[in-house]
Amino acid sequence: MKKKLAVCAIAATMTAMTVSGSAMAEEYKVGILKYMDHASLDQIEDAILAELDALSEEGEDTYVYEGYVYSGNGETATLQQQASQLINDDEVDVIIPIATPAVAVAVGEAEDNPLPIVFAAVSDPVGSELVEDMDAPGGNITGTSDALNTEAILDLMFIANPDLEKVGLLYSLSEDSSTQPIADAKAYLDEKGIEYVEATGTNTSEVQQAVESLVADGVQAIFTPTDNTVMAAELSIYETLIEAGIPHYTGADSFAANGAFVGFGVDYELLGTETADMAAEILQGADPAETPVVTFDNGIVTVNTETAEALGIDYSGFEEVATQIVEVVTSEEME
Repeated sequence: MKKKLAVCAIAATMTAMTVSGSAMAEEYKVGILKYMDHASLDQIEDAILAELDALSEEGEDTYVYEGYVYSGNGETATLQQQASQLINDDEVDVIIPIATPAVAVAVGEAEDNPLPIVFAAVSDPVGSELVEDMDAPGGNITGTSDALNTEAILDLMFIANPDLEKVGLLYSLSEDSSTQPIADAKAYLDEKGIEYVEATGTNTSEVQQAVESLVADGVQAIFTPTDNTVMAAELSIYETLIEAGIPHYTGADSFAANGAFVGFGVDYELLGTETADMAAEILQGADPAETPVVTFDNGIVTVNTETAEALGIDYSGFEEVATQIVEVVTSEEME
């Protein structure tokens, strides 16, 4: 009888440990606020969700995002409404805004709310006044940056065409992420004595008109940073540029997937994965104010081989500045 009681006691203890162990596991609700739908931001979102799924499967905690994933379609009013629902209605435990405009809206809506913000793909977090310092962001915010190596992209132009004399700068005035790279491009081109022409647009129709103006101005190559507005228009402009014989050099691989000649910079799948990992660390107790913003410097050049062939450009010399050359063909999404 005593032996049976002892066995029951052990079983009860093991059951209590199991209950206690399961009680330690947490279910976290993660809000995603994407600025707009296009290949770059979609790639980041997909990587974030995939990593949250992986973390849920591998660990004790569960990360739930279903019902909390929004896209603002490039409209500030829509983003504000979505951010308010996620933040002010206390629906989620952390919010991951994707791209600078979405982050700015989330920060504004969370001004008096302790909800942590882990941003993805902010090109200039300090210049955009979202963080105080890259190593110590301050406040309740941190995340990942897709800061651009503008000079490296422009160097690709001169490798492909050493006789380059006139460059087009294509971007949106509404994109904070484009401000610093465009300023850097102007300074670099001024230093090299290269003429440049600026053209801007705030939507696809205006970007198309801007491209037509650059073609008319006789530019020999066009530079665009990680500009969401131009990215959303790429499928509508790349054929015009090919017909004009003008290569488009851009700040993300997804531009190349949508027809641009070259995308240079961050691996957005890696960036999305790292963002999800940071969000998990914050939810488990890390202080966002003291969690450094993560940057990437992998020097990947993505070339659209169909566009390269149509333009008749030999890009083998890009190996001089690239750690890796990835070849793609035109599609609506990155594979």
